[in-house]
Amino acid sequence: MTSSDVLNAVFEHIEANRTSFLDRLIDYLRHPSISAENVGIAEVGALLVEMLTGIGLETSLVPTAGHPMVVARWDKAPGKPTVVLYGHYDVQPADPIEKWHTPPFEPTIRGGRVYARGAGDNKGQHFAQLLAIESHLKVHGALPCNVILLLEGEEEIGSPNIADFVRANKNILKADLAVTADGPRHASGAPVIKFGSRGEVSFELRCRHANSDLHSGNYGGVVPNPIWTLVHLLGTMKNADGEITIEGFHDGIEAPSQEELTAVKRLPLDIEAFKQKLDLSRLDAPEERPFYERLCFRPTLTINGFHGGYGGAGAKTVLPSEAFAKCDIRLVEAQDPSDIFRKVADHVEKHAPDVQVVAMGDMFPSKTSISSPFTAPLCRAFVAAQGVEPLLIPAGFGSLPGYVFTGILGIPAFVTPYANHDEANHAPNENLELNCYYSGIRTGAALLHELGLLQLHVREGNEAQ
Repeated sequence: MTSSDVLNAVFEHIEANRTSFLDRLIDYLRHPSISAENVGIAEVGALLVEMLTGIGLETSLVPTAGHPMVVARWDKAPGKPTVVLYGHYDVQPADPIEKWHTPPFEPTIRGGRVYARGAGDNKGQHFAQLLAIESHLKVHGALPCNVILLLEGEEEIGSPNIADFVRANKNILKADLAVTADGPRHASGAPVIKFGSRGEVSFELRCRHANSDLHSGNYGGVVPNPIWTLVHLLGTMKNADGEITIEGFHDGIEAPSQEELTAVKRLPLDIEAFKQKLDLSRLDAPEERPFYERLCFRPTLTINGFHGGYGGAGAKTVLPSEAFAKCDIRLVEAQDPSDIFRKVADHVEKHAPDVQVVAMGDMFPSKTSISSPFTAPLCRAFVAAQGVEPLLIPAGFGSLPGYVFTGILGIPAFVTPYANHDEANHAPNENLELNCYYSGIRTGAALLHELGLLQLHVREGNEAQ
């Protein structure tokens, strides 16, 4: 058989099993696995071990300090690359339940989509990878390259244990590259390859002055107001021009390469349509900054929530005793979460020493070169499976634990989203287009095929970079 015949036989198998593959996805989505509430985690972990063992992978459920990792492998292709396929089997809580049109763990097909919690994030996407592996094994009795499937049970709570797990298990995770199928396609519907993820630092600012709420007439102007304290503090952290003004915040940030700037200029964009969809009259300051440069190459400071005082109906002339703000910072390559948190804490100590800073979790950024020797075979896989060249995004906009691959294992890491751009991940009515699901299975199969055409010297070339 020619190389194309080998892959086409797998594609034919996928097409012939569309109904079965959908039924199996629906069954998988019926099982809750909510990490934040520890609901169904053990059950779904055991289910995955059974499924992966059943398709011919050597599988184990490996404990961590939190929820276990599912690790499965097939390593019978000597001289071929080894790829880690990462995903996560935990999902977000379903709240608010009342906004779901159908129950979140009773998968429902409507308008060519399956609606369920975890459909897009991330069960549907890593299940597509699983079926790609199974399809190769069913058709040819072997995989074209070596595969390690790593499924985490804590991604939705910030992946607190994955770094320690990877450090302790470098020997069983030795590979040439890592690929994550997670997140949405581009808003245009085009497939994408992302070459990294932004990191994150989350924290709370807490302020308390008086020992109880007070009458604003009798005490206003005498007793300090914690809400004003936080307002003034936050104003020293980011100004009206959109500049983050924490001392040393931008130290060490790597400027984008010309190759990366060229890649983002190629990304489709309709600014007016974007603003119209969100009912925006303007973009965040500075308005002249290019759209995708903001998302790929610039860190952010976001106030996630601001709480304090009276929020009920009518007026209440109260001077509150306490207030707090929840914030996150998205980090770009070369920013260290611990260093950034220290700079935040130092800034608060200087400008508002009576405010407490509480760390709420962090994650390193990750980045892989667009010129990686694996970029071309990944692009060929998309063309073979979907008929179009993928867009290349130098760094993803959200945060994923890709740093454990680039920073700890020292291998390139790529994100290849299969879900539709409006998957509503983390929101009510999360969904996955069936066409995206099937093309994801095809893309996963083509990825394994293209990697199987490479020889092991690719690893040597990668290590030399």
